[in-house]
Amino acid sequence: MAVPPTNEAFLREVDDELRRDQLAGFWTRYGRWLIAAILLGLALFAGYLYWRNQQEVARGAEGEKLQTAYDALAAGRTADAAKPLDELTRSSSEGYRALALFTQGDVLLQRDDLKGAAAKFAEVARSENTAPAFRNLALIRQTAAEFDTLQPQAVIDRLRTLAVPGNPYFGSAGELVAVAHLRAGRRDLAGRMFGRIARDAQVPESIRQRAIQMAGLLGVDAIDQNEGSAKK
Repeated sequence: MAVPPTNEAFLREVDDELRRDQLAGFWTRYGRWLIAAILLGLALFAGYLYWRNQQEVARGAEGEKLQTAYDALAAGRTADAAKPLDELTRSSSEGYRALALFTQGDVLLQRDDLKGAAAKFAEVARSENTAPAFRNLALIRQTAAEFDTLQPQAVIDRLRTLAVPGNPYFGSAGELVAVAHLRAGRRDLAGRMFGRIARDAQVPESIRQRAIQMAGLLGVDAIDQNEGSAKK
């Protein structure tokens, strides 16, 4: 005669059966959607990998295009560089776009087209997606190209945040600001700025030498101050 199951064993068996029924019901109801979600996730991941690969291929092609333009310019074939540079100005890569615009601006400067060059540099300077270093350099180049058409105070205001010691572009921006002070008749402010540039060891040597000469003409003994700073 079989021994009847205990209440505990019976309840466990009922519980297991209930779970199997729930799992079967869940799979029947949601199984297709679950498979579809997994497949969609895999498809999205595969699409992302494909997109990354295409981006890398495109960047490689754009790098070659930029090099082609540089080679043409180095050989004096400006016309051959025009098309690849124009195409790169529409690139989705801000880096290549900025480099292309800078190069176009330089070509226009060589042709003495200051207005056209300034417009190219301004495009880079206004782009919020471009790295600050590119934007700041573009602003300086734009200001240099427009310098003769700008009021001195406009130059000073535009470059005020860059013409300070410690800024990577202090030398270039400070030189333009100092000349703007001269144009405005403020020899004292111009001499002070040239003196600061001359004493800054981080400023490129060519700019420092010009600043030393200008400071001397304006009564600022930049050489002695510079040597005194070095001895401390």
